[in-house]
Amino acid sequence: MAKSKILVVDDEAEVRKLFGDFLEHRGYRVLMAEEGAEALRILREESPELVLLDIRMPEMDGLEVLSRIKAIRPRTTVVMISGYATLEIAKESLEKGAYDYISKPVDLGHLEDLILMIEASKAMNNEE
Repeated sequence: MAKSKILVVDDEAEVRKLFGDFLEHRGYRVLMAEEGAEALRILREESPELVLLDIRMPEMDGLEVLSRIKAIRPRTTVVMISGYATLEIAKESLEKGAYDYISKPVDLGHLEDLILMIEASKAMNNEE
């Protein structure tokens, strides 16, 4: 099975680098965006299967970006990431169509397991 194309959206360069290095080392094609408008442009041009999306960003927050992603490409899987986790934000993320919500600092082993689970689920759905 081909590895997913993953878009990492975070306004913190160190977070983008950490996720990018980790995922590329595991064979994923990684795209990166610093903010929401750039993420939406990349989404339209590259059609990533998965988006790792920070919630707190300047200009356009992650919940707004999530809503726009789902309007443009409803089948794109989005995992929300935040260092300011609250139950309300997690609930709103899931209501707006996020697949899951994880807190910073991100356990990279958990992130990898989550991505593998998403890929397996998509593969099973494509077989049906």
